[in-house]
Amino acid sequence: MKNQKINIINKKAKFEFEFIKKLDAGIQLVGSEVKSIRENRIDFTDSYCYFINNELFIRNLHISSTNPNYSHDPKRDRKLLLKRKELNKLQKDLIKGMSIVPCRIYENDRSLFKLEISLSRGKKNYDKREVIK
Repeated sequence: MKNQKINIINKKAKFEFEFIKKLDAGIQLVGSEVKSIRENRIDFTDSYCYFINNELFIRNLHISSTNPNYSHDPKRDRKLLLKRKELNKLQKDLIKGMSIVPCRIYENDRSLFKLEISLSRGKKNYDKREVIK
């Protein structure tokens, strides 16, 4: 159990969106959030990424608290850590009708949590039917 790597996938995003470009980003977490992610207490429902002052944040990523004594705000906005060059390119590629959606959160070789985000376009109903088939 100790050497198990965390890999939590946002299945609904794969159904709702067409992924165009994927990036790996670091995520700013507090200690109790790390513990909650290791216990798979995370929910991607309605989460999305947005820019504020040329910085990328994730909203509505629900990380449940494990201990009420060391609690955190479960739906707080968390900063995503990308290089300036990647942020500028992503902001330039973001056009009307597209959004930045979290795909999965995983633990890399150095035991750091990374969030895989993608530049996405929403699928139409007929595209979703093809996926169901």
